[in-house]
Amino acid sequence: MQASLRLLGNRRFLPLFVTQFLGAFNDNLFKTAMILFATYVVYRDPQQESNFNALATGLFILPFFLLSALSGQLADNIDKARIIRVVKTAEIAIMSVGAAGLVLCEYLPMLGVGLMLLALFAMGIHSTFFGPIKYAILPQHLHEDEVLGGTGLVEAGTYVAILAGTIVAGWISPKQAALGVIVIACIGYLSGRMVPPAPRQGPPIELDYNVIRASWRLISGTMHIRRLFLAIMSISFFWMIATVLIIIFPPMVKNDFTASKEVASLFLAIFSIGVAIGSVAINRLLQGHVSARYAPAAVLVMAGFVWFFQFVSKDWTPAPAGVLYDVSGFLAHPHSWRVLLALFGIATFGGMFVVPLYAFLTTTVEKSQTARTVAANNVVNSGAMVFGALVIMGAMGAGLSNREALLTVCLMCAFSAALAFKLHRVCCQDMPVPQGE
Repeated sequence: MQASLRLLGNRRFLPLFVTQFLGAFNDNLFKTAMILFATYVVYRDPQQESNFNALATGLFILPFFLLSALSGQLADNIDKARIIRVVKTAEIAIMSVGAAGLVLCEYLPMLGVGLMLLALFAMGIHSTFFGPIKYAILPQHLHEDEVLGGTGLVEAGTYVAILAGTIVAGWISPKQAALGVIVIACIGYLSGRMVPPAPRQGPPIELDYNVIRASWRLISGTMHIRRLFLAIMSISFFWMIATVLIIIFPPMVKNDFTASKEVASLFLAIFSIGVAIGSVAINRLLQGHVSARYAPAAVLVMAGFVWFFQFVSKDWTPAPAGVLYDVSGFLAHPHSWRVLLALFGIATFGGMFVVPLYAFLTTTVEKSQTARTVAANNVVNSGAMVFGALVIMGAMGAGLSNREALLTVCLMCAFSAALAFKLHRVCCQDMPVPQGE
């Protein structure tokens, strides 16, 4: 773990880490401010709240499905540091539109929400082009025995940034959030300019701008390899699960736990802390070796905590009619520690499950193909996440409760465990086991 943290003092890694951290912070400051405003001010119906959260999630994810193939081609064909500078410049413009929506939402709610959704979709495009780079650049800048540690730090930093963004969004006004997202975008642009060059590693690629054909070629060129197919499918099921949980949490806090938006922010913060800890802890367990050894057990334990979360919610005593628990009132509730423990367990073991799989994707292919491999993963992930958002919208419309939705998540975890177990077996058959494993 200490060896991984030493990467933070190295210019090969630190500027990328800071740029990714600030981008994740800004994404979640903006998204959380928007979702909490819609959940607690604009809408008054649990189904409408869940539907809005699902719509926002779907809009953010859709560009990953449509444009990941192009982003992967560009990242393997052009200096990745150059793409980072372009993407970070665009973030300043996008966040200016989002900031306008955050300000207007106090006076013209529907216009403000419209601008915020537009900015959210644009941020999805921004993240689509940055996403392949943050993983594909690591094998190019780091030594082989540093890649897992670097991947874990990127994941941990991402979720600490999510933690910070969600906490801040729950405690500041929309106007303050509007100013914050612009300032952070500008700082992210400056840090992005410090990322060392990462030029193309292989021969030039002829870009295919037909997004449907390019996506199909990208997926078919990757998914026929069994180990990559299993890794990508395992990651995709994880993100489908995470999407359902993120959609459920804010309405569940308001309607099941009868708590304020600050408590909703606390839920998301605890979730982020857990994933960050799990992301770093798995590197310690694996001692730097890239392996799916612990993935099946991790996601099964995660399923156990999901079941425990819905179980303890049954015994929750709601606040008096017309009143919401604030943070102190929520923490004073006799069952609050069980709720937070369940959340923390879900997130920690989720982080332990997914981080080695990302490292696996970037270390088992040629360096000239890493961005396209990550992009193929993003296409399938985004499809799974959009599918999860649509399913939860349909399920809520059919009368499924939040607790019942959590039970379906347990079943999804079991399927993810089966995929991860197959991946580990394939890896053991196809690759020599490093000494010490």
